Amino acid sequence: MAQFEFVAWLVRWLLNQEEFDFDWDQGNSVKSFQKHGIEVKTAEQFFRNKDYLVALGIQVSPASNEPRFGAFGMDFLGNRLFVSFTIREGRIRIISIRPMSQIERKRYASIREK
Repeated sequence: MAQFEFVAWLVRWLLNQEEFDFDWDQGNSVKSFQKHGIEVKTAEQFFRNKDYLVALGIQVSPASNEPRFGAFGMDFLGNRLFVSFTIREGRIRIISIRPMSQIERKRYASIREK
């Protein structure tokens, strides 16, 4: 399981964006649907539903060749999701988006209670 280190600038960046731009190509636009049944529009809703967005921070393990970030949140239907993403030239490129695991749902609930 990936490990993340909190970074305050990521929270500010996510919450201060008026609109998000996304970096989609054939590979990353179908991967999450094939693996988890999550469509592109749902992935974009995740970031637009800011009231439920919780930035976990930058991925520190496992190592990757570019900075990766993690976040918990929900789409507009209330599905609790985890997303791994990178930021390229100010645009979000989703690496993976999937339903939260049971452990992640508990962690998300405890963070949201604070």
